Amino acid sequence: MNRRLCCALALLISGCMLPPERAPVRPLAEDSPPLPYAELLTRARLQAASATESFYVDRWGDLEETARGLEQTARFLNKAVEVPESQKKSLPEKAKALQIEAAKLREAAKEKNVEAANTSLQKINLCIRTLRLTD
Repeated sequence: MNRRLCCALALLISGCMLPPERAPVRPLAEDSPPLPYAELLTRARLQAASATESFYVDRWGDLEETARGLEQTARFLNKAVEVPESQKKSLPEKAKALQIEAAKLREAAKEKNVEAANTSLQKINLCIRTLRLTD
């Protein structure tokens, strides 16, 4: 009986634990050398997920900071190395669109504008989706 109680208590406690927080994506040094496309794409995906999470829980300061990071990642995308052939032609346009939308998200976060932030997040996620490594 005691063993069952201990097991049940252990399951109850472990079931109530929060998932670990995501490690924040640190800003890149502006003078860093060009990074691989895949690394920047992964970075953009993590930043977009973090921005969405911050938006859902009304952490406007975090959302603004993440949007600033996305702007930087978009700038670095233009200088990326190892870009897939399928992305080379359209990358400058897509990177610029991502940078512009991230700036809009940053402004929406600063103003705590829910509708504008939501619209920007949708556009950002769609843009990042089109940057995938394969067709």
